[in-house]
Amino acid sequence: MKPIIVHEDPWLEPYSEIIRLRHEAALYRKNILTKDTGKLKDFASGFLYYGLHKTSSGWVIREWAPNATQIFLIGECNDWKENNKYEFTRQEEGNWELLLNDNDLKKGQNFKLSVYWEGGRGHRIPSYVYRCVQDEHTKIFDAQVWIPENYKWKNGPGKVKIKHPVIYEAHIGMATEQEQVGTYKEFKERILPRIVKAGYNTIQLMAIQEHPYYGSFGYHVSNFFAASSRFGTPEELKELIDEAHSQGIAVIMDLVHSHAVKNQIEGLGLFDGDPNQYFHGGARRNHDAWDSLCFDYGKDHVLHFLLSNCRFWLEEYQFDGFRFDGVTSMLYYDHGLERAFDHYDRYYDGGQDGDAIIYLTLANELIHEVNPNAITVAEEMSGLPGLAEPFEKGGIGFDYRLAMGMPDFWIKIIKERGDEHWNVSEIFRELTSKRAHEKTIAYAESHDQALVGDKTIIFRLIDKEMYFFMNKGSENLIIDRGMALHKMIRLITFATSGGGYLNFMGNEFGHPEWIDFPREGNNWSYKYARRQWSLLDNTELRYHYLADFDREMIALYKNYNFLKEPYCYKILDNQGDQILAFSRGSLLFVFNFNPSRSYTDYGIRVTPGKYKIVLDSDDEKFGGFGNIDHSVTYYAQRMGGVSGSDWLKLYLPSRSAIVFNRIPPPSVYGE
Repeated sequence: MKPIIVHEDPWLEPYSEIIRLRHEAALYRKNILTKDTGKLKDFASGFLYYGLHKTSSGWVIREWAPNATQIFLIGECNDWKENNKYEFTRQEEGNWELLLNDNDLKKGQNFKLSVYWEGGRGHRIPSYVYRCVQDEHTKIFDAQVWIPENYKWKNGPGKVKIKHPVIYEAHIGMATEQEQVGTYKEFKERILPRIVKAGYNTIQLMAIQEHPYYGSFGYHVSNFFAASSRFGTPEELKELIDEAHSQGIAVIMDLVHSHAVKNQIEGLGLFDGDPNQYFHGGARRNHDAWDSLCFDYGKDHVLHFLLSNCRFWLEEYQFDGFRFDGVTSMLYYDHGLERAFDHYDRYYDGGQDGDAIIYLTLANELIHEVNPNAITVAEEMSGLPGLAEPFEKGGIGFDYRLAMGMPDFWIKIIKERGDEHWNVSEIFRELTSKRAHEKTIAYAESHDQALVGDKTIIFRLIDKEMYFFMNKGSENLIIDRGMALHKMIRLITFATSGGGYLNFMGNEFGHPEWIDFPREGNNWSYKYARRQWSLLDNTELRYHYLADFDREMIALYKNYNFLKEPYCYKILDNQGDQILAFSRGSLLFVFNFNPSRSYTDYGIRVTPGKYKIVLDSDDEKFGGFGNIDHSVTYYAQRMGGVSGSDWLKLYLPSRSAIVFNRIPPPSVYGE
């Protein structure tokens, strides 16, 4: 039987058998792993067995280290010396276990494992460690005795259900204005209220899994079950998530299962002396572009580890889902780095990692088994068909895929074209070209576009003028242009999105400059690894205008729920005038991208009814020129008495966007 996704997309017909076999392979693997109960949740229970646990009689710690010959626990409990009392005993199937009395370990004590194997030994942090801490002087990480408290959640699991995610992408450490690392507590008290006020319904937290190097932005993970202690305690992270839930906001986590840090002491790179314990051998072991290690998803123990990790963050911390990082890298043997995805053959030419596809399919199945309301988003740029379609239809099961081509498109036209050459037909086509049955998260820019070596949209538009003319008393044409286009780009990206929208922390108000984490090259400075909220709060500056518009744009979605309509319907794309008009639901969006011409009595053919302005990017309250009277009600006028030929006559200022709400007429035309 053909998979449903093939019926939906006839271009997949030549690859129907490959898609069917992939589906059956995932189903077969699931049945093997869940043969006892049929539930992935029961298989993904590694964190309940491995790691350090408090028992009624004391402590138990277990590890999977099949290549090890001897393991000791060393730490503050025994002056970091090996002794028989703290030696593990070997169990079946490569497992090791250590039982200790109640007073042999105390909360807050640091420890490591001393692991021996044939021909070598090394200090290691437990693979399922719950908490790690870094010495501020030596920068060395240790495991820390920290048993999960019985945190009393004010809001139960899975209570927040988001239909269309409007995502605030955030990094805890750089969320503070001070030149230092921010904390979970500070984020809860200072940043969460800003997010609530701005109207976002989902927060995506980055860099939560512990990572040795702060400047990696959290993408070189060492300890997959440990919430980064740089930002505070596990309980403080839970309090942040709980408070977000109380505000009706979902919290998803940037989950890095695409690769792992090479570090051996902190990470899994040579945990028991076998370099292939978790990772591929040979040429596939190293991800040369990322300087990291590649998981071998064909091994049951790797699936056990990673699937258990998914369940752990959902249950222990009540995360509402994940944004899976680096999915393209997982899907292809060449990590998608050496191929142009210009034909369907590129998806089914034998260059795909079937084991990784199975893992991603099972991960999505598990996540929605644990929490049916969970959100899963794939960071994927190849456009693999079916990635964001349900498993039962032949897909991989993500709820959304990131529209990763959008930021590149905006960068390209800003960099390479004068304003008079912005093609409104191309803009509409690029922003609405999506797979019909897959939902996408649209965004004009994320953290990627803000990192050092790149530029945010506002910085591309305004550049150095930002340092001198963002005060309200200044008059500057570059500032006027930049602010106008910043608003228009965001609105059209949101308005045409395929189900959700994303913004990176601070970009909503045009945060200046780039992101650059402390490193040797900048003398370990935090100057650019923070957010200058004072710029937003200063009413003498113009930044708040952009944030005010962002808030009203999100309120527009909440008030009119236009994302429930799957399609935008183009009404007009006049390239000569640079006017674009389209409808979505009851809303009419009209954009004038012309840099110099405003139009009077511009005709837009519309559905009969009366129209009220509900958002105007040129409004003075958003830093515009206020050229439009919002009290006016616009009536569609029939031209020439021809049925269906109803028109609005509009004044369209240059570089502006206007959104109208249509109020349908009675069944008989006229008022």
